[in-house]
Amino acid sequence: MRTAIPLLLTAGLVISLAACSPATTATDPDCAVTPSGSASDAVKVSGEFGEAPEVDIPTPTEAAETQRSVVIAGDGEAVKTGETVIVEYTVFNGTTGDQLDASQYDGEPTAEFTLDEAQLLPGIVKTLTCSTIGSRLVGVLPAVDAFGDAGQETLGVTADDTLVFVVDLVELKQAPEALVPDEWTENVPTVDLSSGTPVVTIPDADPPTSVVVDILEEGDGDVVESGATVEVNYQGVSWDTGEIFDQSYGSAPASFATTGVIEGFGAALVGQKVGTKLVVGIPPEYAYGTDPEAHELGGQTLVFVVEILGIA
Repeated sequence: MRTAIPLLLTAGLVISLAACSPATTATDPDCAVTPSGSASDAVKVSGEFGEAPEVDIPTPTEAAETQRSVVIAGDGEAVKTGETVIVEYTVFNGTTGDQLDASQYDGEPTAEFTLDEAQLLPGIVKTLTCSTIGSRLVGVLPAVDAFGDAGQETLGVTADDTLVFVVDLVELKQAPEALVPDEWTENVPTVDLSSGTPVVTIPDADPPTSVVVDILEEGDGDVVESGATVEVNYQGVSWDTGEIFDQSYGSAPASFATTGVIEGFGAALVGQKVGTKLVVGIPPEYAYGTDPEAHELGGQTLVFVVEILGIA
């Protein structure tokens, strides 16, 4: 796939040549879908789903708000905010009609769009949200939902230009199964909390081969959900060396989302209650990877003592 257009902010039906139909639906009835409008309805698209479309765009195409029309209504699952969808797409400058970028349409789509305005142009998120897999859509994006007042000079997009986005929703990418730690029952390090700062003693034994958790003291507060931002005190010790490599004890508690840290650490917190003190063992594949050249802690099993202080 060509990657000229910075769509990310880091920056089977044959249809005849016809206007997109506002009467055709491709949504979940419980979703709030972006409506069609005269601009998106005026874009004419032909071709088979999954193949490069033929597109006729009246120029200039203008819109004050993002508009979305359905060319082919899919009968798959509706795409929700935060989900990732595999797509084929073509993007045009709505003022000039010039094509700016397109996926390869080679039968093996690899373009992935996550419906998150922090990662994707807002107008694209609005076009895709609540649409169903198997659909071909037209989105007309005003500058405010595209590149804004700055435009995109390298693409020849000015501050006043709209974008016209033709997209096939090929597949909903399934989220990986959540990592669930095992109970730590063998070769558990000893943890002394009597001084206020943990003292961890690693046993002379093989390290755990899965993420394992031992509850030192169970709290009675709210339960930590996946993605929640938590406040914790923690100490990290290398199983290999027995040395502390990082800790918040002696300074301010740390605050982060459970999805914003290494996988094993985040998984150990999910489902725990505020006030809980625990020790977690994390093999390299759930920590910093197996390659010591890629990270100074690569290839090492890590042990963390964690005290969950609160949820933001």
